[in-house]
Amino acid sequence: MTILDMLAQHARERTEAAKRKVSIEEIRDTVSMMDKGRFEFENALKGPGLSFICECKKASPSKGLISPDFPYMDIARDYEEAGADCISVLTEPKWFLGSNAYLKDISSSVSVPCIRKDFTVDEYMIYEAKLLGASAVLLICSISDEGTIRENIGICDDLGMSALVEAHDETEVGMALDAGARMVGVNNRNLKDFTVDTGNSRSLRDMVPSDVIFVSESGVTGIDDIRAIREMGADAVLVGEALMRAPDRRARLREFRGVA
Repeated sequence: MTILDMLAQHARERTEAAKRKVSIEEIRDTVSMMDKGRFEFENALKGPGLSFICECKKASPSKGLISPDFPYMDIARDYEEAGADCISVLTEPKWFLGSNAYLKDISSSVSVPCIRKDFTVDEYMIYEAKLLGASAVLLICSISDEGTIRENIGICDDLGMSALVEAHDETEVGMALDAGARMVGVNNRNLKDFTVDTGNSRSLRDMVPSDVIFVSESGVTGIDDIRAIREMGADAVLVGEALMRAPDRRARLREFRGVA
């Protein structure tokens, strides 16, 4: 099994355990009583220039422990103060050491929209994300199929949430577009072996039409990467480790935004 296979399998196991506590019928009923969202996440990425999705991430399979202390509320507030357009919060608990609690706390405390960064393998996880305060979820082509992605986008639409559909190659970009994605994220990291090629976004940019939000994900290490992503015509960039490891997160994000 690849790392991605293991991540997806663990997500299925987590979801089945959650369903035993709260059934999908119960969680749907609870969500139906909540205010419908207004697609805040995707709307936040429609402004002029390059938008920034800043990630709260304690660890990763490729880098190990990134932030031993992980003051996640301070991190989120730093991003908000420095002008982040959106915040990505890892909830995958085994390899990324994420938590649903992180998303719930952050989404209720900051004014910028949050995405639940996890491995969505079941519609149940979308309803969970809504309950946790997320404005968007990640749908990964590599662990799904076109029909399921289309159905999950429809669920998001019914909830007023956004779906960031992640692709890594031409076939997956085509799948995302055929499924009706309004946001396509091209991952510069291959989730099967976690190698990184920052040119991946550039090679796939022209496949995504101008009325679909294009997000370049992962692999940003410095100013030159931000310039390259801006010049390729991306609408947004997702930045994680480069901010998480910065001595001053606010200063680093402001520096990145200054060249965007």
